[in-house]
Amino acid sequence: MKQLFPPFEIPALDTRLAAQLQHRFDRKTKPLGSLGQLETLAVQLGAIQQRLDPQIVKPAMLVFAADHGLARAGVSPFPAEVTPQMVLNFLAGGAAISVLCHSNQMTLKVINAGVNADFAPHPLLIDRPVAKGTANSLEAPAMTPEQVRQAIETGAQIVHELADDGVTLIGLGEMGIGNTSAAALLMARLTGESVAACAGRGTGLDDAGLARKVAILEQVLARHPDAIAPLDALAALGGLEIAMLVGAVLAAASRRVAILVDGFIVTSAVLVASKLAPGVLGYCVFSHCSGEQGHRLLLLHLGASRPLLDLGLRLGEGSGAALALPLVRAAVDLLNRMASFDEAGVSERSE
Repeated sequence: MKQLFPPFEIPALDTRLAAQLQHRFDRKTKPLGSLGQLETLAVQLGAIQQRLDPQIVKPAMLVFAADHGLARAGVSPFPAEVTPQMVLNFLAGGAAISVLCHSNQMTLKVINAGVNADFAPHPLLIDRPVAKGTANSLEAPAMTPEQVRQAIETGAQIVHELADDGVTLIGLGEMGIGNTSAAALLMARLTGESVAACAGRGTGLDDAGLARKVAILEQVLARHPDAIAPLDALAALGGLEIAMLVGAVLAAASRRVAILVDGFIVTSAVLVASKLAPGVLGYCVFSHCSGEQGHRLLLLHLGASRPLLDLGLRLGEGSGAALALPLVRAAVDLLNRMASFDEAGVSERSE
């Protein structure tokens, strides 16, 4: 598929500034490198924002929701009706991500990317559906090229609006019955890994259900042998929420907004975005490794072998990203507020 949306200019991270940030951390009252990944994280945030004192301003969680035609093939133990029901749960404040955003002072926005339902206006809802779900990828491409373009541009526009409002960090989450299947298909096609290595239990399949899911996904891949390029694979195999997530990742990196990446589905969107613009990976903070089969392997493919958390989560919704936000805040605070040896009058290590 020809790239139908405007190109995203992803600024390269300044390695000299990163070295200055690390030097600033090295002067703090601690042994060199003793804060481990927190130091790396603060340096990354400073390089993203192009400042020696990075700031977490108006952090926002974006949860993109959509339905999948492939769900009708029985790849999930939950019915498709759960997707709109969970959107309502998000809006009512009853979901895990609602609670975690409240706990961590994070603004929650729920995006209807393509749910097979209509929603009343709500302050937390961004209602911009491209369609009411995708086609069944067992029978046809999940999306048309025009739907992919519209979804990517919509996801990008949402992030541009947040960046214009001063947001410096976004968390990305998702909801959609069947979307672990779409993510596994994208991973298999774009990395060359087997479906069996990529597909997991999703919302709780037993062994027989997982075997059936793998067999169905293998049929889907065989149905679309020419969907090799990233946008072609996204159209044939992906979902509307995943396509919007791709746009959100590209736009955030283009605006120097840090990205807290959640679990398997969001990481599959990062995979697609990185195939289009490899520089986006420098803007991604991989919040956790989920319990979903394939996620750890996908993180390895993206060079993210040390995510911040490993809690066995497999909920999605942005839950891992919200849980990682306090670590990001702590890293930035340590860089900005911790005293140097000179400031504290503490003797340095002797050579």
